[in-house]
Amino acid sequence: MPSDSSPTARALRALEILQARPGATAGQLAEALGVTERAARRYVGILREAGIQVESTRGPHGGYRLRRGTRLPPIVFTQAEALGLVMAVLESQPAAAEVGDPVGAALGKVIRALPEHVGRQAAALREHASAAPDRHSARPDTALTSALVAAVAAKRRVLITYRGETGSEWEAEVDPWAVVARHGRWYLLCHSHRADAVRTYRVDRVRAVRQTVHGFEPPAGLNPVAALEEHLGTGWEFPTRVVFHAPPAEVAPWIRPPMGQLQPLGDGCVLVGSTSNPAMYAQEWLATVPFDFRVEGGDELRATVAAVATRFAAALTPKGA
Repeated sequence: MPSDSSPTARALRALEILQARPGATAGQLAEALGVTERAARRYVGILREAGIQVESTRGPHGGYRLRRGTRLPPIVFTQAEALGLVMAVLESQPAAAEVGDPVGAALGKVIRALPEHVGRQAAALREHASAAPDRHSARPDTALTSALVAAVAAKRRVLITYRGETGSEWEAEVDPWAVVARHGRWYLLCHSHRADAVRTYRVDRVRAVRQTVHGFEPPAGLNPVAALEEHLGTGWEFPTRVVFHAPPAEVAPWIRPPMGQLQPLGDGCVLVGSTSNPAMYAQEWLATVPFDFRVEGGDELRATVAAVATRFAAALTPKGA
């Protein structure tokens, strides 16, 4: 398997197609492989020569399929697939390059199972490439994440125990619509029966999950990512309202979804939302927006902005003054 275009690589790709699409015709195989129908039949022949039982049916509804009970060879990666996998793992989980990391251990097993000519480059990439950790990322507990995903798939309401940023804990009965990974963090998008509203919870702050007997139906046409970003800035403890002296089109690129929703207001715009951390909102988010603004609410955010302004002003006080 020296390259993705070698006969062996294409034969293995044909095997993947037959696994995913039983009954695929020679024409469909040819289109997926980027070859002629004659070549596609040749790759089917290579599979049969390797002992893989591929059955064919003639007629308008005919095609190729694997015989029931056929034992398949281990998963085999092309060189591009193997390197892409290593890059994706290191990018999302930099600690995977370290000894003892569970994700790194799993990646090592995959690399050792690869053919020597493919695994050698994948191992070198893992050993010599480095990734800077994202300080905003947070890895949730795998068992709790799996429990939430299972509830999403089963459409079962769950009772979660959640720890807020201040350390306080509470329970909430929710309909788990989706689990979404976004910029290094995992979120639960759900309908909270406690608040009777859509809520987004960080999965790394979930302390317990218990599935109930109650079912639910998610909203029709739900787009989990879009819905998550729309609601990231709502439902938190401290309300926020910030008026910008610039048009929405200019301000919008600087606004993160968790900051709230940006709305037109006269010649400028207003950002309305909520936060559980006014200090982060002021120092890490508002401070980066390069437009004049006025904080109209809430009291906690105004107090934090005032404290930040005082600290910055003190930094410019002449020495000895």
